[in-house]
Amino acid sequence: MREKLFDFGGRVALVTGSGSAAGIGFAAARMLARLGASVAITSTTADRIEAREAELRAERADVFARVADLTDRDQVFELVAAAQGVLGPIDALVNAAGMVQTGTEPVSAGFGDLTADGFERELNITLKTAFHTTQAVLPSMIERRYGRIVMVSSVTGPLVTAPGSTAYATAKAAMDGMMRTIALEYGRSGITANSVAPGWIATASSAPDELEAGRHTPVGRPGTADEVASVIAYLASEHASYVTGQSVVVDGGNVIQEQHGIDLYDPA
Repeated sequence: MREKLFDFGGRVALVTGSGSAAGIGFAAARMLARLGASVAITSTTADRIEAREAELRAERADVFARVADLTDRDQVFELVAAAQGVLGPIDALVNAAGMVQTGTEPVSAGFGDLTADGFERELNITLKTAFHTTQAVLPSMIERRYGRIVMVSSVTGPLVTAPGSTAYATAKAAMDGMMRTIALEYGRSGITANSVAPGWIATASSAPDELEAGRHTPVGRPGTADEVASVIAYLASEHASYVTGQSVVVDGGNVIQEQHGIDLYDPA
């Protein structure tokens, strides 16, 4: 094991959902690159992923970027093969794709009004993308007896929910279930699988009411994508070798509250 903490030199990471400059996926890719990893990034739109690639290259990162629709299994396996052909075998996978795709509306409806098509679309975008990508990287991880798989889950689904969140909450809860099964089945192959569960995080897709909710956490503000990325980096590192099957909540303490919407913690 390396003596220097969080030294990703010689490691290769694939981070999905890296298109948004303010998103968790790109924050994770940028942090891993700054720690020395070669990074492969992907999103569904060419202009965004090319811009993110340029940002990483400006920091002298070793980066591979490609557009891919991760709901298409063939595209996923082609992406992984191409990334490994350029950068080498993938050591760490961060499944950050999900929630919404550019050009599609979020799936938001009460349970009784949720259509089967809408429900399936959310499962495809959030859950099956992680399923496809993880299956694509596993063979080389098994062969080398080393791998780190990190799911970007959510507190929504595994721990809490909100009206209109049936599809999203179900997909995120299922992602955690899949993560734990991977951890159980592949632990003796040197592969760990964990999740980060963000709460109110300020990103480009945050609505005003979500940012306001973040101000009522015990910490008193929304979180940042970099704060989530820090936890991802730990779970993706060699030093997290005895952490597997776990979901790490990054929500400013919001889930521990009995009362929400009021400031109980202001010393004034």
